[in-house]
Amino acid sequence: MTKKKIPYQPEIITPPGETVAELLDERGMTQTELAQRMGRPVKTINEIIHGKAAIVPETALQLERVFGVPAEYWLNHEAKYRASLLRQNEEARYSGWYNWLDKLPIKELKDLGKLSPIRNHGKNKNLLVCECLEFFGVATPDEWKTVYGNLQIAYRQSMPEQSDPYARAAWLRLGELQAAQMPTARYDQQRFVAALQEIRGLTTLPPEEFQLRLNALLAEAGVVLALVPAIPRARVSGAARWINQRPVIQLSLFGKTNDRFWFTLFHEACHILKHERKLVYVDNDLGADITEVEREADHFATEILIPSQYASDLSRLRSKEMVRDFADLIGVHPGIVVGRLQHEKHIDRSWMNDLKDTFEWKTVVAA
Repeated sequence: MTKKKIPYQPEIITPPGETVAELLDERGMTQTELAQRMGRPVKTINEIIHGKAAIVPETALQLERVFGVPAEYWLNHEAKYRASLLRQNEEARYSGWYNWLDKLPIKELKDLGKLSPIRNHGKNKNLLVCECLEFFGVATPDEWKTVYGNLQIAYRQSMPEQSDPYARAAWLRLGELQAAQMPTARYDQQRFVAALQEIRGLTTLPPEEFQLRLNALLAEAGVVLALVPAIPRARVSGAARWINQRPVIQLSLFGKTNDRFWFTLFHEACHILKHERKLVYVDNDLGADITEVEREADHFATEILIPSQYASDLSRLRSKEMVRDFADLIGVHPGIVVGRLQHEKHIDRSWMNDLKDTFEWKTVVAA
């Protein structure tokens, strides 16, 4: 887990006018004399000393000439003071944002090193509110609602109550952050189609052998592959979207077995190839109300993994040996064949699961 340093922020930053007052005392100078030396009204000098008037560049240069203190000092001090006032005013609003904070998957984001490992109570809540806003890259929860609450999402199903929109937004944001750090070539659709056929052959390999090649093939075609650990309440297995003109396929290990991993990858690839770029396609395994777009993506993934010319042979596969031989014949992992047999109810879902591989997250690289 990435440890985050919590910066020290003093509760009060004094206005630069206090430094002006101290310099006046040191030099035995009155506000009236300073006003004469600067060519400014006495009222303005008094307002600067009491923090009511800001020190602008012209004033900073005048103070430099009178006191010999660089203009940059005055401008930096003024900027920090004004920022401190804004921060204090905003922190007064934080308590009204706690309800938003409490709906977010705080524990999971802490585990991933995205939030400070502090208890969620008292003044800590203010810090966590600030960190959550920074994580999502928004100014307030209102902007969060605009950006993440109103995403134009096309769901695999009408999302049931088990899928938490706050957890789902956090999972999608993790993909955005990861994608931003992953360089790719410019998107090339023909190259992407060719890459998918080569990727199909990687299904027979363990993750330590296929992962680098999988990422490279997609990156060369201009597609980002973001592998983001599942956030339990999100109940998301994959997503496809365009971010800054780049296609992004985002996968979790929700389900953990290789048949579901590969099916989801090719399913999301179909969204990139064939469907509207302005939508975010989020897929899970809840419910049964599948849209026509999702049926097309399902068919695309099914056809790549086990082409239709082999479909009639599936019902005859009644043993592990027959499944292995069939998988060798068509060049895919036997776990994928088992998953298809279970889905089409040729065999019970409890049968032959030992032919599947189970993927686990070993390390998580924080974006």
